[in-house]
Amino acid sequence: MKQYELNTIPDEGYRQALASLLYQLADDDFILAYRGSEWLGLAPHIEEDVAFSSINQDTMGHASMIYELLASLGEGTEDELAHGRPPEERRNAIILEEVNGPGDYLIEPRYDWAFAVVRHYFYTVAKKVRMDSLKQSSYGPLAEAAVKINTELYYHLLHWQTWFTQLMNAGGEAKQRMEDAVSRVCDDFLGVLTLGPDGESMSRYGLIEEEAILASRWTEALKKPFDSTGVQHPPVIRSLRGDGRKGEHTGDLTDALHTLSEVYRLEASGTW
Repeated sequence: MKQYELNTIPDEGYRQALASLLYQLADDDFILAYRGSEWLGLAPHIEEDVAFSSINQDTMGHASMIYELLASLGEGTEDELAHGRPPEERRNAIILEEVNGPGDYLIEPRYDWAFAVVRHYFYTVAKKVRMDSLKQSSYGPLAEAAVKINTELYYHLLHWQTWFTQLMNAGGEAKQRMEDAVSRVCDDFLGVLTLGPDGESMSRYGLIEEEAILASRWTEALKKPFDSTGVQHPPVIRSLRGDGRKGEHTGDLTDALHTLSEVYRLEASGTW
């Protein structure tokens, strides 16, 4: 398949499908990196605190890389794209914006490590599937970005798979909390696996493979870890709270963006 560069984009349909895909990729990483950063100082032990912080830094860097591609398309500056857009313009999956623990988060913040492990593991597997596909993307700059991101993603995946299998095999309360987290994450994880309204155009233009193919690879990648824990596979994946790819979001995203964009609102001319 022919590969295009910024100055050889064939038509407006291609550009629209490309921008839609880039917004999903960047917004997913941006909000999950923030949720992960909230664990700083709260992880189970000091080594995990350092490792998780490094993963979040990498993930935010990946978001920045994709926002830069959007900026090159004329969508705005990196700062505007990351901090200046309202919730309804965001294209991240809803499960990624959810707070880190149950209960009234603003009154009594609570953190659930099982939820963090399952959400990050499932997402990292899905991200790896996408990046592997994007290495063959018809848009050259995106294919190059995918290769760079993949070099770090290998370690992220190994990290979360280790946590997942150890806690699932621990038995007792640990396994029960993990199973509860799997159920909770799966209730909205379909939002991560979908490519949104422009998904068909994305695959037709060769930007990324078809949604069904990617979802099947995600399911297959989880088969061995699930089989080793004796838990049902594949899990039932749903989308109960709306479609983030269409700009449907929760108050969790509004609150997160308010915090994330505070400095930007004070000094929009600064550099992110």
